[in-house]
Amino acid sequence: MNQRITKSQVKWVRQLQQKKCRDAEGLFVAEGEKCVNDLKEAFELVLLVTPDNATQKEIEQMSSLRTPQGVIGVFKRRLDMGDGVLDMGDGVLLALDGVQDPGNLGTIIRTCDWFGIHHIICSRETADCYNPKVVQATMGALARVKVHYVDNLPNVLREYQEMGYPIYGTLLDGKNMYGPMAIPNKEKGIIVMGNEGNGISPAVRDMVTHPLLIPSYPANTPTSESLNVSIATAIVLAEFRRNNTP
Repeated sequence: MNQRITKSQVKWVRQLQQKKCRDAEGLFVAEGEKCVNDLKEAFELVLLVTPDNATQKEIEQMSSLRTPQGVIGVFKRRLDMGDGVLDMGDGVLLALDGVQDPGNLGTIIRTCDWFGIHHIICSRETADCYNPKVVQATMGALARVKVHYVDNLPNVLREYQEMGYPIYGTLLDGKNMYGPMAIPNKEKGIIVMGNEGNGISPAVRDMVTHPLLIPSYPANTPTSESLNVSIATAIVLAEFRRNNTP
C-alpha cells in the first residue's frame, strides 16, 4: 500500500491548480486513471494519489473536477524551448496565436495527436497547456504532443520562412483550401490558428505565406460568423492528412 497522503500534500496538490504555483514548482496535475497512465510514459511522476493512500474526502479536496475520478497524478513539466526553432525535417507543426480557452486548447492538442502532429508552438498569450482543464481535455494526448511557448511568435515564424517552410493561416480573405494548389505541400509547413475572437494577430498575419479559407456551404448564403477554433483546426489538419497517409 502507498504511503498515506498528508494534510500538507492535500493543500499542495490543490495549490497546483493555480498557474503561479505550477510555474514556481515546474509541476502540473492530471486526473483519471487513463490520463495519468498515459502521462507516466512521457513525464516524471512526482506523486500518485489513489483510494489506497487517500480518503474520498481528500481526493475531492485535491480534485478540480465536479466528479473526481479517484486517481490524481502530479508530474514534472517539460522544459520550455524558449524562442528556439525545432528541427522538424520535412514535417508539419501547428502554431497557436493567442488561443485562450482551455477547452479549445485541450481539444486542439488531442486533435493533433490523432492527426500525427507532434509539436505545437504557442504565443505567450495562449492558454497554459498545464491548466487542469486543458490536461483533462487532452485525454492523455499531452504525452505525445509537445507544446512549446515562445516570447515572439512572429520572429520564430520568420525563421521557419527563411528555412523554406510555407506558413499557412486561416483567414477570411484566404484561398479556398480545397482548391488547386491552395496547399502545395501537405508534408511540410507551419499551420497557424488564431485567437477565438480576433483571429490571427497582424504581426503573425504578416508571416503567413499561404492564407487559407475554410469555405462555408452552400457558398454565399447567410451563416455563422466563424467556426470554433478547435473545430477549424480539426478541419484543416484533416485536409493536410487527406490522401497523404504514409
